[in-house]
Amino acid sequence: MKKNIAETVEELIAPTVSALGYEIWDVVYNKVGAEYYLEITIDSEEGIGIDDCEKVHRAIDPLLDEADPIENSYRLQVSSPGIEREIRTDAHILACMGEVVELRFYAAREDGKKSVIAVLTDYQDGVLSFVTRDDVQMQVPRREIAHMNTVYFEEE
Repeated sequence: MKKNIAETVEELIAPTVSALGYEIWDVVYNKVGAEYYLEITIDSEEGIGIDDCEKVHRAIDPLLDEADPIENSYRLQVSSPGIEREIRTDAHILACMGEVVELRFYAAREDGKKSVIAVLTDYQDGVLSFVTRDDVQMQVPRREIAHMNTVYFEEE
């Protein structure tokens, strides 16, 4: 099975990013307009600042130039996932257990809602479990979720 560009890049840079004390949250390679972007998102227990992004950018840029895993020209971007981060992978789901998340569904649920904010409590066999603000427990097959991200609330 042939790996896609994002997987290839992640394997290439992971040891370097890890050695610098960071973890890779995500790698996305996409086209926006006429330009291609390689977006590397990093994280750490202490959070991520601009200096962290610059440090990783400088460390991985020569690796990417030497290995040349991407045929066309692209813009390299290194960033933080942010406080309201997108949840796309199984690893993201597991990392966000106990967090408040917003789920947007492909189709409206039985109650007519196309989205809900709830605490992520479990993930097994492709089914996510949540508890809403009203203490309603719900289980949703992952295939029904169009988009999911963490939600930040200011403590009162």
